[in-house]
Amino acid sequence: MDLKLADKLALVTASSGGIGREIARTLAAEGATVIINGRSASSVEDAMGTIRKDVPQAKLRALVADNGTLEGTETSIREVPEVDILVNNLGIYEPVGFFDETDEAWLRLFEVNILSGVRLSRHYLARMLEKKNGRIIFISSESGISPSPEMPHYAATKTMQLSISRSLAELTKGTAVTVNTVLPGSTKSEGVAKFVQDLFPDLPPQEAELKFMRENRPTSLIERLLDPREIANLVTFVSSPLASGINGAALRVDGGLVRTIF
Repeated sequence: MDLKLADKLALVTASSGGIGREIARTLAAEGATVIINGRSASSVEDAMGTIRKDVPQAKLRALVADNGTLEGTETSIREVPEVDILVNNLGIYEPVGFFDETDEAWLRLFEVNILSGVRLSRHYLARMLEKKNGRIIFISSESGISPSPEMPHYAATKTMQLSISRSLAELTKGTAVTVNTVLPGSTKSEGVAKFVQDLFPDLPPQEAELKFMRENRPTSLIERLLDPREIANLVTFVSSPLASGINGAALRVDGGLVRTIF
């Protein structure tokens, strides 16, 4: 299927690894020019090399900026004043129980997980509305609608992304701009794989994953961690002109983890 992305410029925040890098790879494979973002030049260069091994014809640009800070978002906007597709993928998490979460921890997650997307969207959405075309996608989490007790501050930021995304979608009436949220389930990124292994250090990785799913994600219908490509495939489709009828939506790709119809 031709997703008609060959003439599009996409910025994927935090795309030097994990889900973000896979989203960038999939967009590049569809012909989009993709801006690879990370906090260091070495991480961005490594990601670009990895993507080009799989997609030799990839059209990539480097953006070294910490979008979890005001200064970083200003750098991004200055270096890349306009895009067709913005994927607000940047996000951090940490397994800390509610009684151990400090004010500083709450504020840190709010700064990175929320304000990064707000600042970038405030700039790029205005330009998309001027052109009456564009795509903004927030990468939330199944935790946004099914919060887990080990990370309440993380879950709160993921829920907030749903509200922000819908609010921004309301601004797009009468245009071909869309704003949506994708909610991945537990995904086998480098960080999650390490997190699971740390929970069960005495088990081999595959057994640790199975035990984690049984004990911590028992409602999963696929009974495994998602592959980052499964997230990227949905994000890439929603980024395309073919997804013009999807706007203001919260789209789950969670392996059936969340037991709700809507």
